[in-house]
Amino acid sequence: MIIRILDIIRIVFTCAAFFAGYTIGFANEYNPTAQLHFMIPAVIITIAGLSGVEGLLFSDMAAEIKGFEKGTNYQKQSAIGLLSYAFTAILVYISNWGIKAELAILFTFLFFLFFSGINHMVNAIRYRNYKWQNINRPIITLLLLAGFFYPVLMVLKEL
Repeated sequence: MIIRILDIIRIVFTCAAFFAGYTIGFANEYNPTAQLHFMIPAVIITIAGLSGVEGLLFSDMAAEIKGFEKGTNYQKQSAIGLLSYAFTAILVYISNWGIKAELAILFTFLFFLFFSGINHMVNAIRYRNYKWQNINRPIITLLLLAGFFYPVLMVLKEL
């Protein structure tokens, strides 16, 4: 039950971060830097932070609901990796290192999700693991990429 609640929180908070980010970006004249300055840490902290906590505190339940083996060291390592994205996003935001540092952590996080999505898709095809928690990763990753595409493209044009 807690895993499903964390999944709902991740989706709702990420949608809220996109809504707020696009609202900020289009408040006056379009400002993709302001939009991404809000969205990047909010999305990474929400997804990576909650997923990392889930992986550390509820690893067996998370593995079961995804259709993966339980009790592997990989689960803890993956959770720590996800938490490192969240903490780095916080550090970059608090330190105000600028849009280039924010983009660096965003790209790193999105690359991880992209390849993780491929891994989940292969798992679904090869092992017929059609559990929602397994097959949603490629879908959600594509949605994230689509939502970040325009503001990232616009901010890159400004650099």
